[in-house]
Order: sequence, then structure tokens, then C-alpha cells
Amino acid sequence: MFLPIKDGDTIKISYVGTLDDGTVIDSTENHEGPLEFTVGSGQVISGFDEAVKGMEVGEEKTIRIEAADAYGEPNPAMIETVPKSMLQCDAEITAGMMIAVGTADGQQMPAKITEVTDETLTVDMNHPLAGEALTFNIKVVE
Repeated sequence: MFLPIKDGDTIKISYVGTLDDGTVIDSTENHEGPLEFTVGSGQVISGFDEAVKGMEVGEEKTIRIEAADAYGEPNPAMIETVPKSMLQCDAEITAGMMIAVGTADGQQMPAKITEVTDETLTVDMNHPLAGEALTFNIKVVE
């Protein structure tokens, strides 16, 4: 018999994550095996962390994580209109394109171009899943 999962336990799970329309957003089938993380450590989205507490090895369940407990709601401050000249790109720039944006601490973050005019680009730096509720089918494997 296994003890219920609690904060501090390191576990392995298999999962399939979907949006409300059924689109698969991630799955352990896309990775090198089960996801391993320490419960309560902040390694995964908070709703996921909370959902596995109390589960046992071998247990399966389906959970729904609202946007606030997943990647949050879109933040208007993360959407900026900038001069087109700021993007150093030889390719044609179109709405929907993903680019890497440098941050103040030297990191790179993905951003989506949402609008293009002759002079400007509107760039959305919110997480691509911001504002989305997520459903996960999960199984604790270890």
C-alpha cells in the first residue's frame, strides 16, 4: 500500500493535457518518459501541484485547472507596440509569427507578433496558454 502524495514527495506521472476544444497541448508521449517533480516546489503550475496531493501510485484522474491556476490571465502590460525597425529580420514579418525577445536580465522569452503595420509591430509576450483553462488526464506512476 502506498501513502498519499504530499508536499516534498518526488513523484513521476504520465499525463495528457488538453484545451477545452480538445486540442492536445502536451503529453508525456512527447517527452522521454514520465514527468518527475517534487510536489509543492513550484516546478509545475500551481493547479497541477495541488491536484496530485492525496493521490497514490497507480491512481488516475482527470483534472481541470482554471486559467488563474495555470498560466494566469493575459496581462495587457505584456503587449507592446514597437517600431518595426527594432526587429532585425530579413524575412517577411507577419501576424502570428513567433519571435524571441530579450529581457532586462539577458534571458530570451517567446513572443507572438499580433499586428503588423508599415511602421510598427504589436508583440504579445504573455504565455501562449494565458487565459486558457487546461484539462489533464494524469496517472501517478512512481
